[in-house]
Amino acid sequence: MIKQLSRLSIIIPAYDEARRITPTLERITAYLSPLLDDYEVIVIDDGSKDETAQIVAGFCANHPHVHLRQNVRNRGKGYSVRHGMLWATGNWLLFSDADLSTPIEELERFASYINEFDVVIGSRGLETSNIVEHQPIYREWMGRVFNRFVQRTALAGLADTQCGFKLFSRICARDVFSRTTIDGFGFDVEALYVASALGYRIAEVPVTWANDTATKVHPVRDGLRMATDVVKTRWTHRGLTTAADRNR
Repeated sequence: MIKQLSRLSIIIPAYDEARRITPTLERITAYLSPLLDDYEVIVIDDGSKDETAQIVAGFCANHPHVHLRQNVRNRGKGYSVRHGMLWATGNWLLFSDADLSTPIEELERFASYINEFDVVIGSRGLETSNIVEHQPIYREWMGRVFNRFVQRTALAGLADTQCGFKLFSRICARDVFSRTTIDGFGFDVEALYVASALGYRIAEVPVTWANDTATKVHPVRDGLRMATDVVKTRWTHRGLTTAADRNR
């Protein structure tokens, strides 16, 4: 089924990922190389202070499908994903977290949706989602609060907007990410809000997911920033109306 994803681009935002990036790239290339002839992996180094860029550059030297782009300074995950999406050349563009909390093999689940949907997002919030390792209780509680806030203010009907495993068609990605402005962790909501408002079809698919204890997201500080970003999204794109808004 994954062969339907011809000309696949994978965008990986990376900040201080020297410890994890090599196993991640090895797993992705080992999975894709026997299945696809035409794919690219773009690592966006977001001004890392460690050896992330050097490690990725060395990996690229022996793996022609892998490419490195660098931000001159730390700009944020949203900035990195946005520019990666606009740089990518594939027909289908996936962004994935550098820790592969959602295994790359879960892409197989997405292939059956691409004929009917423009955006396919991995979800931890559906009944059949497979959570291998849970977050601490306080993080899960704050995540539920944030999701409820998002559903009430921006994106009714989506159980999980924050899973770092999202696939966009090329046309949709260009249209959406040329309009988005949020540079931080709240970019997911903005991208999905804009996609919905522009009439693109979004499928939410249950995936396997495991918490990584080395996460860089601070539940309180970043949670407040993300909530602010949701409000900013509604204001910035106030001329757009989502399907959920139209059905209210």
